[in-house]
Amino acid sequence: MTKRQSSHSRAVAPRQLGLPKRGLPHLDGSVQASSLVNRIGREIVGGAFAQESLLPNESTMLERYSVSRTALREAYSKLTAKGLISARPRVGTSVRPKLDWNMLDPEVLNWHLQTIPADEIAEKLYALRRMIEPGASEMAAENHTEADLERIEAAYQDMRANAAREADLIDADLRFHLAILQATQNPFLNAFSAVIHAAMVSTFELSWRGAEIIRQKRLEQHGAVAEAIANRQAALARQRMEQLLADSIQDVSDALQARESASKAVGQG
Repeated sequence: MTKRQSSHSRAVAPRQLGLPKRGLPHLDGSVQASSLVNRIGREIVGGAFAQESLLPNESTMLERYSVSRTALREAYSKLTAKGLISARPRVGTSVRPKLDWNMLDPEVLNWHLQTIPADEIAEKLYALRRMIEPGASEMAAENHTEADLERIEAAYQDMRANAAREADLIDADLRFHLAILQATQNPFLNAFSAVIHAAMVSTFELSWRGAEIIRQKRLEQHGAVAEAIANRQAALARQRMEQLLADSIQDVSDALQARESASKAVGQG
């Protein structure tokens, strides 16, 4: 091999990982491919396949997952569209750097929720929410229609009615925040709906499951945001949403600290 060829090989051939075989159930066509997308996606996000590493070759992956060549190629196509992998002729398929991943893709977000501890992902998701939602609340106060207000109010009333039913509460809470995004009349903001959903799902147990007095306070804060939007008080809507998100992430932080203290106490006992 010439010096030039050796340099090229070092530049384009990432490290290849060998992993144990983990077969999938025998499923048909697209169902098998969909299951494979989720399996490989979770493994990439969880670090089983390192960033910028070369995936095992096709025959190895077929044997590892016990799938058809068609299912594997369909899965690779979907993962490529999500920015997780890329293929290069005569080199192979490699994992792209996390910077290239489509973090707004609902499945990519879900894989993070499944593989990364809640405290690690909650802080980052809430930081993004605090960048987006106060401004969105301000815009909603300025641009909303009567139909927008009806959706916001309906979601808020559902939150109040379902305060003791967790699944219904989180659904209503999500609809409340998405209705505010929609009320901005800026369709590009709707792209962040998956982020908001992921943040709520990842932290629900740590936030809404707090003491009753805290839950009531958060409900009142949602109502105050809705009120400011309805009255077209843009600056106040921004301020109230900022406070709601700040208090919510503090609830999560307090719950995580309490969980850690309880865990330490059990260990010492």
